[in-house]
Amino acid sequence: MEFIAIPFFLTLAPVLILFLTFRYRAGQTRERYQTMLQLADKGVELPTALLVEPRLAYSERRRALVLIGGGLGLSAMFFALPGHFENGQAVSGLWGFGLLPLMTGLGYLASWWLNQREGARG
Repeated sequence: MEFIAIPFFLTLAPVLILFLTFRYRAGQTRERYQTMLQLADKGVELPTALLVEPRLAYSERRRALVLIGGGLGLSAMFFALPGHFENGQAVSGLWGFGLLPLMTGLGYLASWWLNQREGARG
C-alpha cells in the first residue's frame, strides 16, 4: 500500500495546487464581473481599466523561472530520495521527471528573450 501511496500523493499535490490556483482566479474574475454588473445597473459609466483583463508584466519570464526552479527541485528531490522499489530499481532513478517542467521553463525563457529582442528591434 505504501508503494502506491507515496507516488499518488506526490502526483496529487501539484494537481491540487493548480486546482486551487485556478479556482481562486475564477473567483476573482467572477467578483470583478459582479462589480461591473452592479455598477452598470446603477447607471455608472464603467472605467476602461475595469473592462481590461489584468495581466502581469513579464509573466512569460516569471513563468519560466518558476518552471525552471520547479524542474530543478523535482529532479533534486527524486535524486536525493533513498530507497528502492520492489523490483530493485532505485527511487533516485526517477530524477528525469523534473526534466519536463525544466525544459518547458527553458522554452518560456527563450520565448521571452526572443520577444524582448523583437521589441527592441521593431
